[in-house]
Amino acid sequence: MSDDNGNSTGTYDYDYSDYYNGTGEDFTPCNNADLLIFNKVFLPTLYSFVFVLGFLGNALVVCVLVKHRNQTNLTDICLFNLALSDLLFVLTLPFYSHYARFGQWTFGDFMCRFASGSHSTGFFSSIFFMVVMTLDRYMVIMHAHKVARYRTLRSGIALTVFIWMLSFCISLPNIIFTTVKNDSNGLACKPENDDWKLYNTFTMHVLGLVIPLLVMIVCYSRIIPILVNMRSAKKHRVVKLILSIVIAFFLLWAPYNLSLFLWFLKSKGLLPNKCSVEASLRLSITVTETLAYTHCCLNPIIYAFVGQKFMKRALPLLRKCVPGVLLPSNRDFSDSSYRKSSVSQSSAVTSIM
Repeated sequence: MSDDNGNSTGTYDYDYSDYYNGTGEDFTPCNNADLLIFNKVFLPTLYSFVFVLGFLGNALVVCVLVKHRNQTNLTDICLFNLALSDLLFVLTLPFYSHYARFGQWTFGDFMCRFASGSHSTGFFSSIFFMVVMTLDRYMVIMHAHKVARYRTLRSGIALTVFIWMLSFCISLPNIIFTTVKNDSNGLACKPENDDWKLYNTFTMHVLGLVIPLLVMIVCYSRIIPILVNMRSAKKHRVVKLILSIVIAFFLLWAPYNLSLFLWFLKSKGLLPNKCSVEASLRLSITVTETLAYTHCCLNPIIYAFVGQKFMKRALPLLRKCVPGVLLPSNRDFSDSSYRKSSVSQSSAVTSIM
């Protein structure tokens, strides 16, 4: 999460050194008072919105899967951990909402490091579990008979531990280098030095966007022709779901990554040091950041609520939690419309949906 006071409160750090050492075109700091006022209203509002929706949606996914843990398969394990990742991510937003509103980090050094590490770990683990679910769909549909014996509870747990450890290790610099410092704006939660910027740029753009997007495009481009040729009454629904996964991921995360990359280029002197350029980039980062964060609210809808098996499990719980609300019947999500032919692939699709 980025702060327009010039502080890094999560994934990125702004560098204004050129404005003070005379190397830029402007020899005085740009006046960003209007943008700061905008952020004090815009960021807390959007962070609160994302927090509420993301918490409710992902908490429901966790509750449903815990209740039906005796019927767990690899897909359910990935869904469960995806929801946990998004919960870890959104639980840091109230701290950053307060930080954006008052411009001061008042929670101490430990919470500064903890929030930064949790924010980053939740982000990367969420991305990695989406990649695993993509690869799992690919293997199940393309090599259904070969992978069935490997999709066990033990392999799912081992994979889960590996992804969480990998996400934590990638996020470790955020815990080590982030601390509370006194600057011109007061107490700030920011990195101790700038050595981590190149590393952070690599992880954010390559591991957080480029590789996951390539995996999705390659896998789903091979899956979709198979689904189209299946004699299944619901193949079009599955294809639309797959397209929505890729499109939502790209449209929500690509603008934010592009804005951060342009800011990185500007910090290296590859873009003009003009106040108009700075103001545009800062506003772009603010808007696209909050847009990207809404992805954790969409994950329960995209990966869980549109799945027939999950909805069969969730409907009784929803009826119990929100009595009086008209909800569809479980019979609306029956699998009887699948034809008997192509049984192995149809059942494979059903098992991961």
